Amino acid sequence: MAIADGDGAPTQFKEKYAAMMVCWLLGIGCLVSWNSMLTIEDYYGYLFPRYHPSRVLSLVYQPFAVGTLAILAYNEAKLNTRRRNLTGYIIFFISSILVLVLDLATSGKGGIGTFIGICAVSGAFGIADAHVQGGMVGDLSFMQPELIQSFLAGLAASGALTSALRLITKAAFENSQNGFRKGAILFFAISAFFELLCVLLYAFVFPKLPIVRYYRSKAASEGSKTVSADLVAGGIQTHSKQEAEEDPKHMERLSTKELFFENMDYALDLFLIYVLTLSIFPGFLSEDTGSHGLGGWYVLVLIAMYNVWDLIGRYLPLLKFLKIESRKGLMIAIFSRFLLIPAFYFTAKYGDQGWMIMLTSFLGLTNGFLTVCVLTSAPKGYKGPEQNALGNLLVLFLLGGIFAGVTLDWLWLIGKGW
Repeated sequence: MAIADGDGAPTQFKEKYAAMMVCWLLGIGCLVSWNSMLTIEDYYGYLFPRYHPSRVLSLVYQPFAVGTLAILAYNEAKLNTRRRNLTGYIIFFISSILVLVLDLATSGKGGIGTFIGICAVSGAFGIADAHVQGGMVGDLSFMQPELIQSFLAGLAASGALTSALRLITKAAFENSQNGFRKGAILFFAISAFFELLCVLLYAFVFPKLPIVRYYRSKAASEGSKTVSADLVAGGIQTHSKQEAEEDPKHMERLSTKELFFENMDYALDLFLIYVLTLSIFPGFLSEDTGSHGLGGWYVLVLIAMYNVWDLIGRYLPLLKFLKIESRKGLMIAIFSRFLLIPAFYFTAKYGDQGWMIMLTSFLGLTNGFLTVCVLTSAPKGYKGPEQNALGNLLVLFLLGGIFAGVTLDWLWLIGKGW
């Protein structure tokens, strides 16, 4: 039998941790396909040496992600969250299958036609990400902080998982014929499996979890219309119309514009975190770190270290004494990270691989830690519909920071003849 915490939410151990596990898996599904594409960029670099795939694919992905999320965030109060999230996971699944089909149809050959096809799939991943990441963060913003932390940890776990698989496949296939290609095919087969798993989890398991049903019912009682379909899927009928007639003030909420002005600092925090991170990772790490003793393993090790420490950083805020909740403290920490730009520049020019691995690890650790601190602190004190809107808004600025970062990443190429 479930007991209740201070706000009446069920806190039974099994219920809460089952929900956290499902959120973690849904987080992996949100980025596993895109991280697979990033992690096998040594394969795409081999297929398309003239097109800078590590930079171009990120640059194609981001306008679709930001543009789609801007539309979804503007209309979030009218959207069916269930349909939105399922659409995103289904697009991820179909696009992962299309990468496999494209590679098999062209027999693993390069060329401009194949590259355009890969870029189109990258754009589809961006559209899917906008549906899922904004929808899930918005949905989880009115639930317990541990649930959104688990989803965000799942995003990072997808990177750590794909990096580990890439190191294994490189070791297994390095000396075999078409080793690069075999590893890439395995990657997207695993990605397609994860996306199908997420479609099933979100459709049939997530809405029926008691803790999820509780918070969605609470949000519906506060005027949220986005959760209606998920409540029906969880076996609960909503009565928001009747409640609105009885107490219209209970249904009032701040507009998205008002939420933005109250949380401008949080929005700027996320924008700056990802401007810095994506101006270095993965483009700079893939192309501009020179030659070192690890040879072809060097870039893979750097990407793996970033992903692992990003994952670790997303669990650190669970230790209350480490979590930064002060708005001023968050801003100071985020601006301090910009010292990493000269640090990476001089390390690439004069340092050895040990220093570069350490810097990359620190980049990942601070990225994950600060992301969770911002996204778990910002929704506090608002009603369910406002928290949903704020979650969408903050993810929009996060993706905007990624877009700006992958664009600024091209500045590292100045003076290099491209």
